[in-house]
Amino acid sequence: MLCPSDNRIPPMDIATRFGQNLVRCRKRAGLLQEELGFRSSLHRTEVGMLERGIRLPRIDTLIKLAGGIGIRPEELLDGLDWTPGGPRVGEFSVSEPPEGDPQLN
Repeated sequence: MLCPSDNRIPPMDIATRFGQNLVRCRKRAGLLQEELGFRSSLHRTEVGMLERGIRLPRIDTLIKLAGGIGIRPEELLDGLDWTPGGPRVGEFSVSEPPEGDPQLN
């Protein structure tokens, strides 16, 4: 639980946004979860957990997924940013996915 003065974004918001990006990119490439898993050397259930925001990928998994889809890894991080700290603690920010994105339906 976050303290009332703690304005950091919970990790689940980051995982959810990553999952939305993964779904969008996978569907745009015309791949099923099972196909992406095979191309990325991951199990289909791992792809599903990442897409649902249950898990966050390690860096090697991020690179495997991007390679399996045929995109640059940064496309999977769209809308996820970090504001560095200075005299205060840094923080993540998550922007909303584009409205009406047909790939998310």
